[in-house]
Amino acid sequence: MSRKKKHPEHVNHERWLISYADFITLLFAFFVVLYSSSQVDHRKVGKLALAIQVAFQELGVFPASGTAVPLQADGSVPPNTVQMLENIQHTASIGRIVSSAAGALGGSEENGGIAELQKELEKALAPEIFHKDVALRREPDGLVISLREVGFFPSGSAELRLHAIPALRRITEVLLERPYEIRIEGHTDNVRIHTAQFASNWELSAARAIEVVRMMISEMGYAPQRLSVGGYGEFHPVAPNTTEEERALNRRVDVVILRRSILAAAHVVDVAKEARESRSSPEPPRTDGKPSPAHGMSKVSGLGG
Repeated sequence: MSRKKKHPEHVNHERWLISYADFITLLFAFFVVLYSSSQVDHRKVGKLALAIQVAFQELGVFPASGTAVPLQADGSVPPNTVQMLENIQHTASIGRIVSSAAGALGGSEENGGIAELQKELEKALAPEIFHKDVALRREPDGLVISLREVGFFPSGSAELRLHAIPALRRITEVLLERPYEIRIEGHTDNVRIHTAQFASNWELSAARAIEVVRMMISEMGYAPQRLSVGGYGEFHPVAPNTTEEERALNRRVDVVILRRSILAAAHVVDVAKEARESRSSPEPPRTDGKPSPAHGMSKVSGLGG
């Protein structure tokens, strides 16, 4: 018998293609994950942009307008807008650091002035505080002097009691010596009123606050430009309206001695409002025949308008 010849084994030189195909598949999956992650991040930035726009418009920093943050069809934000938002966030962070540092420098002095004023008022109003006709407390806006109805107003009336006028006079004399601005706030409980004089708690609370302002100006010589007034009805209680004692605490007129930092923030908002109004008002035509500086320039819209 003849022996079968052994053929030499064929060496497969293309086995590397299997590893290469696996590597390419993994690489493709990797870039797909990166792409999907980047699209999710863009959508989040788009939502953040809309939230910033709404917040700034509600604060009055930017005027409201119909201009929206430019979003793409899939909800993402173009790369240039993303960079702009990052710059805005960086600037806002710097602003918070600077404002907090300034508040730390001036806060101790302001708090010291409020504390000294509170001690002087507590001394001047000691009889009323003892009888619980007056209460003092501190709030973020400033020092609050609560003139409770039981000691200052008849029930359902906006006319000051005669024996309450000396207490209001002592408050005014203390405040006349200091440059604080005052906000007079009228408050009621949640029991609805409907009389021939007042159709609602809003009107009663506002009338009481106005009566206090009138007395401070006409009878005690307080500067009108340092006073403001507001009626809040039953919507800013200091106690639950479940018992008669708690409702009595809510029937009050608050004399709010405003902090200077609150006034400074309000001044900044007023300045920003004036700047917006000046930008929105049309410029008068020039008489020298030259075009105005804004002639032929297109308006560029950013966040908030």
